[in-house]
Amino acid sequence: MSGVKATKCKALLRVLIPWVLLTNIMVVLYCLRNPNQVKLRGSQEDTCPLGVAKLQKKSVIKQSHSEECSPKENIMFMKTHKTASSTILNILFRFGEKHKLRFAFPDGRNDFFYPSPFLCSQVKDYKPGECFNIVCNHMRFDHQEVSKLLPPDSVYVTILRDPVDLFESSFHYYHKAVPLTWRIRGENKLVEFLNNPWAFYSPEAFNSFYLKNLLFFDFGLDNNLEADDPRVMTEIKNLSRRFHLVLIAEYFEESLILLKDLLCWTMEDILYFKLNARKSSSVSHLDAEMRAKALQWNGADWKLYQHFNGTFWARVEAYGRERMKQEVEELRRRNAEMKDICIEGGGAVEAQKIQNRRFLPWQPVGESSILGYNIKKDIDPRFKTLCEKMLTPEIQYLSELGVNLWLTRLWGWLKDTIY
Repeated sequence: MSGVKATKCKALLRVLIPWVLLTNIMVVLYCLRNPNQVKLRGSQEDTCPLGVAKLQKKSVIKQSHSEECSPKENIMFMKTHKTASSTILNILFRFGEKHKLRFAFPDGRNDFFYPSPFLCSQVKDYKPGECFNIVCNHMRFDHQEVSKLLPPDSVYVTILRDPVDLFESSFHYYHKAVPLTWRIRGENKLVEFLNNPWAFYSPEAFNSFYLKNLLFFDFGLDNNLEADDPRVMTEIKNLSRRFHLVLIAEYFEESLILLKDLLCWTMEDILYFKLNARKSSSVSHLDAEMRAKALQWNGADWKLYQHFNGTFWARVEAYGRERMKQEVEELRRRNAEMKDICIEGGGAVEAQKIQNRRFLPWQPVGESSILGYNIKKDIDPRFKTLCEKMLTPEIQYLSELGVNLWLTRLWGWLKDTIY
């Protein structure tokens, strides 16, 4: 009997030691690239002045579009987690690169020192008073800091997703990076968590924010507020004043049509392939009881989603249902054309089947559940560059845009090596 216990202990240690080591490395890397920074609430000289921005970008975009508007190029996209935001990012990267716009990029990694609140000093080569056209990488939102980078006429956009589906996706993707969840037993760890969340969650615990009201946290808010706390609706109303358009992931095509209309872009500007999708076998399908528990656990996010889902459909009504239907059909047709032109086999494949590492998406710790694409070998030269750009994942695209991702790549090597 003692021999069996010893064997079990050794097996447990073989699992725990790498994870303890991995957690310590994560903390060290975070501290290394997140030195103490003094958050100075800037004077007017610290901000991007509208006049300078206009001089800087003077007629950058030469598109014949409409007599009524000209394409918007000053954009803040608040990239939320697990909401199809990587697909929006690809659209913004392509638009900004095509028109030679200036991105505010992070330095050394693919996010702005998340989960720390955003600071202008986190922007690569930032100098107070400088102007940028597009801010779009992951951050913990701080409007006052972000507004220093962009001219006052900038358009603020973000995207939300049903909190139950977002929570399921976030739990799958991040729970191995949350040490408190390592104690969960059983085959279905998500259900075990939802049956007794406080046994595996603490607001102060490392990376715990991934597992409760993640949207609220991304927006720089208190993710531990309960849904009936009056501060929740106060914060939601504040966000309503900050953002010109809130997209809804469940209605992605309609969202893109509204975005196109707001920014005065063309249909070509919003063509896309779905990036960072998970293989279906990795998705946990929750029954009605578990979905209700997930909604209750993420009550603040649910209120946020309900509010902006309502404003979204008000925008659709104002745009016109029939007009929206026609535009969505046209977007689907154009996307189908691009799939036929660009993608080998016409669809996404598992990570192990991706032939060119340029198109291999970042994978969660210890898994290869994120799908990617193989590009056709005989593409019409007229479409080759566009196909490559549309299929390129975030990390590789950032590198192509000149961002030094040494810390992100080091972390990727460590997680793959240790696991």
